[in-house]
Amino acid sequence: MADEKSGEPNTAEGLGRYLKSVRLGSRMTLRDVEEATGKEVSNAYLSQLESGKIAKPSVTVLYALATSLNVPYETLMERAGYIVPTSQKAETPKQGKTTTYSIDNLTADEEKELLDYLNYIRSKKK
Repeated sequence: MADEKSGEPNTAEGLGRYLKSVRLGSRMTLRDVEEATGKEVSNAYLSQLESGKIAKPSVTVLYALATSLNVPYETLMERAGYIVPTSQKAETPKQGKTTTYSIDNLTADEEKELLDYLNYIRSKKK
């Protein structure tokens, strides 16, 4: 099943790439996340998640990461393949000019480019 937001399948690689992007965007190291989760998620485990070596982290791990990285828990659950994205549940297609530019319409490459650019902007604010 594909992730509507990124166009990627709900795979370990898609989840891992997202986690790494969010972590770097927050200017956190692997060890920072380990500390922020109260050592519930080790830096080594997070590294394996980010590289796609771990395919299905537990919901407890996803919750700890969502809390420490300040991202919606539902987003991580979707990207890990546990739940169907809300946009796939909708019966009627979205309409209107606003949704033309929404994240739901981005390809995986576009999302990656936007996240890279956001990381660049944030690095300049140091």
